[in-house]
Amino acid sequence: MRRITDALGREVALKPRPERIVVMFNYEEFTAIAGTGGWSRVVGMNRVVWEGWRPAIFSRYRDLVPALATLPDVGNTDEGTFSAEKVIGLRPDLLMMPAWAWMAAETIRNQIAAAGIPILVFDYNAQTLERHVASTLAIGAAMGEEARAAELADRYRRNIGTILDRAARAAGPVRPKIHLELGQGGMEVVGNSYSPATMWGRIFAMLGVMNVAEGRLAGNWGPIPAEAVLAANPDFIYIGASSWTNRPRAVRTGYGVTAEETRRSLAPYATRPGWAGLTAIRNGELHAIEHGLCRTLFDDTATLYIAKRAWPAAFEDMDPVAALADYHRRYLPVPFSGTWMLPWRA
Repeated sequence: MRRITDALGREVALKPRPERIVVMFNYEEFTAIAGTGGWSRVVGMNRVVWEGWRPAIFSRYRDLVPALATLPDVGNTDEGTFSAEKVIGLRPDLLMMPAWAWMAAETIRNQIAAAGIPILVFDYNAQTLERHVASTLAIGAAMGEEARAAELADRYRRNIGTILDRAARAAGPVRPKIHLELGQGGMEVVGNSYSPATMWGRIFAMLGVMNVAEGRLAGNWGPIPAEAVLAANPDFIYIGASSWTNRPRAVRTGYGVTAEETRRSLAPYATRPGWAGLTAIRNGELHAIEHGLCRTLFDDTATLYIAKRAWPAAFEDMDPVAALADYHRRYLPVPFSGTWMLPWRA
C-alpha cells in the first residue's frame, strides 16, 4: 500500500496501481492527466453529469473511448441516485469523487469506506489555485502519471499567476462591475449567478473585479433580482452558455457551434426590459462564455478572457481562444473546434 494526499488534505491509502476505478466527475481533467489509456482501468462513472448534461461533449469522447458507451452508472447525488450498493457491486479498488459529492453523501461514502474501498476527493469547483493543483497532483499520483500531472499543475500555476499579476498592475481605483448569469432558460428566465466562494464568483474575486451577485445570494449560487442588475449597471455582462440538451432557448457554445449560432442565441438578452440603457449593453460588453470553462484545468483561458475585456491593454499579447486551442492540442484527445467565448457584437 502507498499513501497519497487528496484535495481535502486527507491521506488515502491505496494499491501501488489501482486497476478498478470509479470516477464521478471532471472527466476531461481525468483524461488530460491519465490519457485515453487511463479509461481502460475505469469500471464505473456518474453518467448524468457528462452524458446527460453535455452530450455534445460526451459524444466526442465516446468516439475516442468506446468503453464510455457502456460503463456502468453509479448515480448522482443531485438526483438521489448515487448509492453505496452500485459502487461496491463494481468491486473497485479506488473511488474518485468531487468534493461536492463527498459533502452531499456522508452516509453513502462512509458505507463505501467501510467496505474497504479507498476514496480520493478532488475539488475543482472551489476554483482556487491550491485546490486545482492539489486535485491534479492527487489524480496523477493515483494513476501513476505524476510527471504529466506536475506538468499540468505547473502550467496552471504559471498561467493564473501571470493573469493575476497583470490584472493587479492594471487595476485602477474603480473596480469593473461584472454580472454573470447562467443562460439555460433564455432571456425570460433569470438564471443562477455565483458568490465569491465558488466557480465564476471565485474567478471574479481572484481578478479583483466587482461581482454584482456579491452579498445578494443566500448560498453559493442562485438567481438575483432583475432590479438588482439594473441598479448595479454593470460594465460587463457574461451569460454562461453551453451545449445543454433539451434547452432550446439556451445560449449555445461548445464544439461545432458557430459564432453566428452563439450570437443569435445571445442577442435576445440585450432586449431584456431596462437592459438597453446598461453600460455593458451600450458598450457592446455582453458576452457568451462556455459554462464548462469554470471548475476545470483549462479555466485559466476563461479567466484570461474576462481579464482581457476588463483591461485590454494589459493583455494585448495574450489570446484566450488560442490558449484553449493549445491546451486541446497538448493535453486532450478531442480536436478543438467551435465557439467558447465571444462578445455579442462582431
